[in-house]
Amino acid sequence: MAKNRPIDTKGKKGFNVLVLNEVDKLSREAQHSLRRTMEKYSASCRLILCCNSSSKVTEAIRSRCLNIRINAPSAEQIVKVLEFIGKKEGLQLPSGFAARIAEKSNRNLRRAILSFETCRVQQYPFTSNQAIPPMDWEEYISEIATDIMKEQSPKRLFQVRGKVYELLINCIPPEIVLKRLLHELLKKLDAELKHEICHWAAYYEHRMRLGQKAIFHIEAFVAKFMSIYKAFLIATFG
Repeated sequence: MAKNRPIDTKGKKGFNVLVLNEVDKLSREAQHSLRRTMEKYSASCRLILCCNSSSKVTEAIRSRCLNIRINAPSAEQIVKVLEFIGKKEGLQLPSGFAARIAEKSNRNLRRAILSFETCRVQQYPFTSNQAIPPMDWEEYISEIATDIMKEQSPKRLFQVRGKVYELLINCIPPEIVLKRLLHELLKKLDAELKHEICHWAAYYEHRMRLGQKAIFHIEAFVAKFMSIYKAFLIATFG
């Protein structure tokens, strides 16, 4: 697409404009290729790169772009979007229903729309006290965290690996899996272990960015957690 010549309008030379989403999830090799494309076709092409974390974009690309930070939508903005969708779809929203979805979305518009869709499938007409269901994959990760806390053994590690792999093949990003797993484990941990576990989660997330197989690094984090937690239990309870 970058190779195609832009269409001249009224004798003025324009640019092809390409929008790339989630650039921070590209591998290092892909980002290097993107940099070369930006340089080679700079005369005829302009790129708009969207990402959630600019720290995961190489310095070579960032230095060639105008960086613009856009805040996540506020709860009020998410409510307006949900009300707009409801109006377009002919749905009646009870008072405060959209606000409760927005509150649980953690300012993530995509998550709010998915929750709205899930509520529509589960029950319609909506009720003012209707429960906002959590995402299926979040419940699944919560079950994985419970399994890890109950038993620390090679057999349990193998079972957990299978469940994590199931999440990955269903297109749940590995960074999200690791982050959510850490969140669930921290809720069940003693305060004195939390700092160390966060350190190792950050370590394996960084290794995951450098490597190719995310499952290896998530499994390594789980194994490390089991080792630390089992040693803590032995030291505490004998």
